[in-house]
Order: sequence, then structure tokens, then C-alpha cells
Amino acid sequence: MRSPEDIIIGPYITEKSNAEIANGKYTFKVDVNATKTEVKMAVEKLFNVKVLSVNTINYSGKTKRLGVYSGKRPDWKKAIVKIDTDPKPETYLTKGGKVVTTTKKYKTSIEEFGIA
Repeated sequence: MRSPEDIIIGPYITEKSNAEIANGKYTFKVDVNATKTEVKMAVEKLFNVKVLSVNTINYSGKTKRLGVYSGKRPDWKKAIVKIDTDPKPETYLTKGGKVVTTTKKYKTSIEEFGIA
């Protein structure tokens, strides 16, 4: 089992990703071999938020040249994570028929995202 720090490499900050933060979508560079489930669990554990969905995109590395020599940049993976920005309280019935309401203890945003 890999740790969440091994799965999430860092934030991926562009103009488009900054605009999507208002909708609760955060973009991360993740490990190439990470699955959507692993990314979801890592983000929930690291940032204490509730993840609704994860979309992943694989990018192949570009071929670059330096004079006569050519080489390839490494492949990488990007994950767009949608978090729950409005956690609703949970209500359920106890054994005696009494209704109990509990508040969810999730954050509604990731404050550490812009700091890199």
C-alpha cells in the first residue's frame, strides 16, 4: 500500500484550474500508476475533504532535442478531483425510533492548494 504522499505529486496550477476551484474542482499531478480509487483515498486523507468524483488524464512525454542529442521527457498523469463543497448533515433512526442528526466533519475547500 502506497502512502498518499507518494500518489499526489503536487498541485497543477493553470488559469483554467484556478477558475475551476470556484466549482470545487482541484487539479493535481499524480503518480502515473495511480488509479482513480487511490487518488480519491489520498486526497480525502491528506486534505480531510469528501471527494465526489475523480477524472484522470494520461500525458505522454515530449521528445526534446539539445543539439545533436534527442531525448524524451517522462510521461505524467493529471487528476481533476471534485470535492463536496456543501456537506449536508446525516440523519438516521436509532434503535428506539429517535431521529439523530450528525454533522459531517469535512472541509469545504483545500486551503493548501495555492501554496507550492
